[in-house]
Amino acid sequence: MKEQNGRSAVLGLQHLLAMYAGAVAVPLLIGTGLGFNEAQMTYLISIDIFMCGVATLLQLTVTRFFGIGLPVVLGCAIQAVSPLILIGTKSGIGAIYGAIIASGIFVVLISGFFSKIKVLFPPLVTGTVITVIGLTLIPVAITKIGGGDAAAASFGATDNLLLGFVTIALIIGIQIFAKGFLRSIAVLIGLIGGTLLAAVLGLVDLSAISHAPVFHLPQPFYFGLPTFDIWSILLMIIISIVSMVESTGVYFALGDITGKPISAESLKKGYRAEGLAVILGGIFNTFPYTGFSQNVGLVQLSGIKTRKPIYFSAIFLIILGLFPKVGALAQIIPEAVLGGGMLVMFGMVAVQGMRMLSKVDYTNDKNLLIIAISLGFGLGFNIMPTLFSRLPETLQMFTGNGIVMSSMTAIILNLLFNGFPKKEAVESGEFNEV
Repeated sequence: MKEQNGRSAVLGLQHLLAMYAGAVAVPLLIGTGLGFNEAQMTYLISIDIFMCGVATLLQLTVTRFFGIGLPVVLGCAIQAVSPLILIGTKSGIGAIYGAIIASGIFVVLISGFFSKIKVLFPPLVTGTVITVIGLTLIPVAITKIGGGDAAAASFGATDNLLLGFVTIALIIGIQIFAKGFLRSIAVLIGLIGGTLLAAVLGLVDLSAISHAPVFHLPQPFYFGLPTFDIWSILLMIIISIVSMVESTGVYFALGDITGKPISAESLKKGYRAEGLAVILGGIFNTFPYTGFSQNVGLVQLSGIKTRKPIYFSAIFLIILGLFPKVGALAQIIPEAVLGGGMLVMFGMVAVQGMRMLSKVDYTNDKNLLIIAISLGFGLGFNIMPTLFSRLPETLQMFTGNGIVMSSMTAIILNLLFNGFPKKEAVESGEFNEV
């Protein structure tokens, strides 16, 4: 029994390492984008780690009301980065968390309905949206490789370029020469290696660690009470739907690996667990959650199809989140190193979307048109948000966000050109792979 627990604990640690880089990327990006200070960033990263563990436990634990019961790890949704920075910039920090709480309530309320309309999100729609998510975030990574501030005189300095490209080279090297688990944490190894090189060059500032307290408890409304702005809430509801679609893909992939059929009831409980996690995230001032696809591959790799290792992962995350110095470690990563790792992560998100698009029937010219217009709107409007500068500011929150515009365009055009799927296709499970 002890041997089994020991093995499960090691596997749980592997799952934690596999998701860690992706988990801390979201608070780092949002906190930096909103100009948070050192203490705020330390809290943000620590509470993110803690709440990832709580969210994962909610999903692992099957009750009458919530929990899908699959070996799934939940982490902060990368697609929420740009919208939340936009909301914070225009409406304040309170509006961010008000929108998150409201969107979590929305997810809980529509969980049963959404589990029955997953057919509205075939690979044509989900693949397009996820591709846009990856591609619209890549410029953020490129800016960080240059130093983080394109307007700074030091932007593109040789040191920054060296750190960024060495980090990318390390990740590529791990992928080429390593096997098994090491390949699954290639990004984390790249970030560590790049930071060590920066330390040798004297470019690492350890003050965030020394200033961070040794221990803290999660504090509700750390950044102040939430405010509820209707346009910010609508924007986050759209992002929540995108996250639910992404999680659906993770659930079906894990169901296939573990041999567990994924019913509408299972999906409903899974969505409810996510919604509850999002509400808690809003209360404790972290961000929306979704199933992490990088951990799916690790379940396949290890051959362990039970939830026990993931329980250990969740417990480890909760414990680490109680020690702010662990969270502060992420702050010592230089911008250029972080940019190198993010370039790979965001590129992989885009490739995942392209893999989904490979399932699309391209003999139907209408499908090509849907993808072309959705990608064009998603990327084009994101690059040039000032195109809509004459519209009311509230509308600009939607039109200037490529992920939102791509999602809405793909869903509407798919229904317009292809209509609702035939009953036989739904019953055969043809649309289960999203």
